[in-house]
Amino acid sequence: MKIPLLTFSAWILLTATYGEADLSNYEGAVTDVRVLRHVELHPDSWRVWQPFITQWKNRHLIVAFGAMTNGKKDMGDIFATVSRNDGDTWEEPIAIFDHNQKAGEIQFAYANPVLFKPSDQNVVWCFAMRCSIKQENSEESYLVAAFTADGGYSWTPVELAMHYAGPLITNATIVETTIDDKKRYLLPAHRNTLGSDPRGSRDHFVLSSSSLLEWELEAFIPQPDKTRVFLHEGNIATWGSDALKIVMRTANYDETNLTTDPPRAYSSISRDGGHTWSVAVPEPHLHNAKSKGHFSRGADGTHIYVYSDGPAQRDLSWPGFPNGGRTSLRYKTKVDGGEWSEQKTFFHAGVKNSYPTLFEIAPGDYRAVWDSGTDTRSRTQILFGKLKLEK
Repeated sequence: MKIPLLTFSAWILLTATYGEADLSNYEGAVTDVRVLRHVELHPDSWRVWQPFITQWKNRHLIVAFGAMTNGKKDMGDIFATVSRNDGDTWEEPIAIFDHNQKAGEIQFAYANPVLFKPSDQNVVWCFAMRCSIKQENSEESYLVAAFTADGGYSWTPVELAMHYAGPLITNATIVETTIDDKKRYLLPAHRNTLGSDPRGSRDHFVLSSSSLLEWELEAFIPQPDKTRVFLHEGNIATWGSDALKIVMRTANYDETNLTTDPPRAYSSISRDGGHTWSVAVPEPHLHNAKSKGHFSRGADGTHIYVYSDGPAQRDLSWPGFPNGGRTSLRYKTKVDGGEWSEQKTFFHAGVKNSYPTLFEIAPGDYRAVWDSGTDTRSRTQILFGKLKLEK
């Protein structure tokens, strides 16, 4: 069954019913902003979060998102919804991974979908995290996958062969590369085991595969030489003519409630296809206050970085942010050989917004999704919009 995206007139009716914010008077460069999904449509969930978008072909878009199960901190179900007209209308979402489906006596929950369409396959993959539902949070997860060969209408789960045995947290899409003259797929991920294990660690690493079915640890991102940083949720993109760059979310290594000082994204460079990486360094022009950003390179060589403005999520000390951070989304662009642009507004409506993901459908023409909420409550809806970069 086809269902329309919520127009803003319908959204105003929904806000009156559920007491949510009116987003009709937003500011920013993104256009055609619509509510793709609302948490009230998932009665057993208290949040919708971490959306991810990709294109199957032509005007056919697929969005995956999480519905956070009541009583769980950061895990639940993964759904997918399809649009065949560039986002004007969308199909009823279907579950890719359902926490109600047990494996024998074991019940799992899921988080953080990552969509990827290989350049030589007419399928779209969804990678995600799977964790025992008995866990306090999803930080003991391992990698699972499913694929669709019909544009997102049905999904086939696949058991992966994992040579990396530790827990992981996914965030960003896969990048195709070449290592030692062989084609490889790179998946950025991190782990955060220090919170529950005094001998644990907070490390960013890169997994690699030649098939998307069998994965191994390719490399760790080296920590800064002086002060360790909690490097996580990195995005990989090509950099220059012969390199890859990863730009990562950050926090204080030992006290993750604190940002770096000042709050900055960190980056690392690989010049051998992702096999080895340079020591992570701060990006002086890229703000990050403990929230996922989007970093990618467009077809014309322009890089884009989209991020949450302001302080960290629960930091109430900044003037003008009485309810903490993750409010407005801002962005910067950079042409090859140039400098990062001044900060521009991606989306601002006086409400919480976070975790943007973009997909370029034509040079400089992007489709985007992110999770949004009210001025005091996060992740009550998934928003969709379009962004066209100025020449």
